[in-house]
Amino acid sequence: MREATEVLNFFNGAWSPSAGENTLQIVNPATGEKLADNPLGDAGDVSRVVDAAARAFPDWRRTPPGERVQYLFKFKQLLEEHFEEIARLTTLEHGKTLAESRGELRRGIENVEVACGIPTLMQGYNLEDVARGIDETMIRQPLGVVAAVTPFNFPSMIPLWFLPYALACGNTFVLKPSERVPLTMRRVFELLERLQFPPGVVNLLNGNREVVDALIDHPDVRAVSFVGSTAVARHVYRSAAGQGKRVQCQGGAKNHVVILPDADMPTTTRIVSDSAFGCAGQRCLAVSAAVTVGEAREPFTRSMAEMARSIKVGYGLEEGVQMGPVVSRESQRRIEGAIGRGASEGAEVLLDGRNPGIPNYERGFFVSPTILDRVPPGSETSRTEIFGPVLSLIHVDSVEEAIEVVAGNPYGNAASIFTGSGAAARKFRYEVPVGNVGINIGVAAPMAYFPFSGWKDSFLGVLHGQGRDAVEFYTEKKVVIERWPREWSRKF
Repeated sequence: MREATEVLNFFNGAWSPSAGENTLQIVNPATGEKLADNPLGDAGDVSRVVDAAARAFPDWRRTPPGERVQYLFKFKQLLEEHFEEIARLTTLEHGKTLAESRGELRRGIENVEVACGIPTLMQGYNLEDVARGIDETMIRQPLGVVAAVTPFNFPSMIPLWFLPYALACGNTFVLKPSERVPLTMRRVFELLERLQFPPGVVNLLNGNREVVDALIDHPDVRAVSFVGSTAVARHVYRSAAGQGKRVQCQGGAKNHVVILPDADMPTTTRIVSDSAFGCAGQRCLAVSAAVTVGEAREPFTRSMAEMARSIKVGYGLEEGVQMGPVVSRESQRRIEGAIGRGASEGAEVLLDGRNPGIPNYERGFFVSPTILDRVPPGSETSRTEIFGPVLSLIHVDSVEEAIEVVAGNPYGNAASIFTGSGAAARKFRYEVPVGNVGINIGVAAPMAYFPFSGWKDSFLGVLHGQGRDAVEFYTEKKVVIERWPREWSRKF
């Protein structure tokens, strides 16, 4: 597989270099080797791309939904044919293991499959004789130009939360991927180019914050989807919503799992380990804190430490590697700083992943699995999203206390409980204030036909990504009330 060395924008059906002068060097996080120079773009790039999308919209919205989804059926097939190539490219630029890259691409393809059902999903409804001789109908129509700004941690999956639904609903689409991982989407757009969408229907725009701000401010952009940190999500939400645009912003997370004494401990430990350290903890559904209840404390702590020590860390393309590096040197230093801060707040560093010294990969950005024990509830460590392979252990005496720990956190993305008690599970599901709940499940990741939910500081907006929420987000409802008096008909 070839490695891309030039990052280009794609709009109006063709590839074009950025007019911006600044670039960001893209390196392999495991080896430190240069992969590409990514142009950071400027407002002129935004104007050209959005103008192309705006010109394409009138004809695309008139294309019947049954015809629009034919492009997606072919797109799905191309993704399947190039599955291994795309997954490998994700590992090269992000660092996650090849198995993890395959997993995220599979979940992305599921969204393409769901969007292929748009002729049914986009249907409205009607009622005859709402009053004598008067009928009423609700129809859905596309918004226009819509944009998505996506993060580094899932280079293939998260863009596919948005792109297929937006296109199937009749919108034209602009994607701004993370400037840290531009190569996966470059390859995906090469596949989209082969489908010969009408020029301007699907567009790729590279850049940094200047480009995002210009994209939000462009008057032809009707809706913005964002996934990233809560701080940036708030900025995007304020800026876009303040201009009357439709906005959905997925923010940060601090996901908890609660372990009761009656949990199947070997299975629970394995699942929590996968959840906490998979993708080096760089995912919005990673387990950040494990809350043990009563007698679950000692066996879970012991078993978790043994499991974490056994994880093989290294280059994600090598056989047997279970966890790769974090995405950048900056992230590595930030995570190591968070570990030190946890210790200073009174936590015990039960397993220290700083400076792991991976043989043959000294230039890589590695942090090994780390466990902080007895993290004080309410401390900065307990509240901050570390976004790395760091698991905090918090110990309480009851399910009620465990729910209070989850409720006291500003984030509300996901939480899970491990127990054999249906009553405890129902209480947890009913009371815990998060948008995604797992019962004996570590990563409560909704399937593509369900919304990817999130509450509190983890989500700003009303309609989430995926499934029916996506169709609602990318369409406007129009209600038609009509009457045809008989005396008018007699004239013809």
